[in-house]
Amino acid sequence: MYLFIDGRRIETQPEQSLLDLVKQLDLAGNTLSDRPLAAKIAGEVFTLNYIPLRRKDNGTDRPSMRRAMAASNGEVRLLRYVDPAGKECYSRTAQFVIFLAIRQLWPEARAKMNCTLGDSVYISVSGAADFSAGVLRERVARLVAEDIPLIRSRVSLESAIDHFTKDGQLDKARLLSWRKLDYFDEYAYGDFADYYYGEMMPSTGYLTVWNILPADGGFIFVYPDDQNPEICAKVPAMPNFFSVFTEGERWCSLMECETVADLNGLTTSGRIRELIRVNEALHEKRYSQVADLVCQRGAKAVMLAGPSSSGKTTSANRLATQLRVHGKKPVLMSLDDYYIDRDKIAPGPDGKLDLEHINTIDCAQFRQDMADLLAGKEVELPSFNFLTGRREWRGHKLRLYPDSVIIVEGLHGLNPAMLPENVDGSLIFRLYVSPLLPLNLDDHNRIPTSYLRLLRRIVRDYETRGSSVQRTISMWESVRRGETRWIFPYQENADVIFNSSTLYELAVLKKHIFPLLKAVQPEDEWYDEVCGIVKVLNYVQEADVDDEIPPTSLVREFIGGNSFYR
Repeated sequence: MYLFIDGRRIETQPEQSLLDLVKQLDLAGNTLSDRPLAAKIAGEVFTLNYIPLRRKDNGTDRPSMRRAMAASNGEVRLLRYVDPAGKECYSRTAQFVIFLAIRQLWPEARAKMNCTLGDSVYISVSGAADFSAGVLRERVARLVAEDIPLIRSRVSLESAIDHFTKDGQLDKARLLSWRKLDYFDEYAYGDFADYYYGEMMPSTGYLTVWNILPADGGFIFVYPDDQNPEICAKVPAMPNFFSVFTEGERWCSLMECETVADLNGLTTSGRIRELIRVNEALHEKRYSQVADLVCQRGAKAVMLAGPSSSGKTTSANRLATQLRVHGKKPVLMSLDDYYIDRDKIAPGPDGKLDLEHINTIDCAQFRQDMADLLAGKEVELPSFNFLTGRREWRGHKLRLYPDSVIIVEGLHGLNPAMLPENVDGSLIFRLYVSPLLPLNLDDHNRIPTSYLRLLRRIVRDYETRGSSVQRTISMWESVRRGETRWIFPYQENADVIFNSSTLYELAVLKKHIFPLLKAVQPEDEWYDEVCGIVKVLNYVQEADVDDEIPPTSLVREFIGGNSFYR
């Protein structure tokens, strides 16, 4: 049987792994940038320990080709750290080594994945009085040096639940009780077993670039720098972000909903309706508090920014409602209306228009308009026609009065390039909106904020724009690159970071999205990305409680029925 690995033809023998073949082709690489970490075959990601050609057990000499290999006609694409799927394999391997090291050093401790901080992750540790980040760093280095093979094995669901229960990992045992299949895949070393819902690298020795830094209540694990994977990323100071995320975790505890298993229990008992009411009341209170701060400062403009599907439009409208309670007359503006004409935007190196680049916005015009408005002058505002791709002037004029407040919503709202010079900074209030979901699958598996935003966007794009799951996913990597470059570096500039997540929405979104995901077939280009979404949702109990969600809810922006869009 012949395979084509990164376009190079090679004959494989039964029981040879992809890693064996990669070494034969001299593709193993000497640096993290060059080294293959996993492989993509027919839309699915596989470990390099994957064996394309099995020897049959029935005594015949004819080997058996694996399903994915047959579907791909022998085509294999190697994944490196620059590939999102390769980076995820690196992250999962890091998790295994981290939690294995903690188990060996402090067997009674509880370690929990908390939140990402740029290209690093904060992990809390409790129940270990003598915990030391330095000691942990030494043990992780030893496990990496041992180059332990990471081989996945399949066990019965019953035995997995029994093992995790006896091992004290009750969070994982409770999660598995919701699993529909009768088996469970795991990685194990000694008496430690775990799983991270996706492929890993071939062995611990592949974890070559990392660091562990001390932090209050735990430590920070630092991943490679995205731009230069041969060095560790810089850990940004993010006190505001961390504070908001910590507050979200506190609310998880108060509402008895820290994990997906907790959410499932609330769903089946009917108490999810109470959870919805409390979540929505909490959001309303936060919008009211933001309005209080805007008025106390005497701000005349609110610059509202946030990543894709964070609920910026609903947030702008709900803040406007609260400002009216203060006797203000809010005016909504969008930075989208300051797009430069499409035919005046130079394409990128790939020949495509990067519509998330700040150079697509007429920053100078916006700064001038904002300065004039704050000075009390009348300004004619532009409108962008997305059908023609051109900016238009429709006679829409605006002048601010003593009780006026502008709310400007847009991707680049916190970028200093958007702020007019020589304007009193107290007149401008900066608000960052993002769904910082504090809900975990279990202690060792967090649900990334980007995961929730992708779910929201898939549902919204299908419901309102007729976009397929595949089309939305195909654009997501580009969206994420734009966020990393143009949004996240400025989030700490905000006067307030608003957590727009709700603890209940995974259960609500599942009803809307699951049939769309299950319709994607294995041969599809984006099948592995869909499988990654499904793996999490498989553990979530669907909740048919749309009638409980108010029409002004952030969740309504994505599932429909939002009163601000009528």
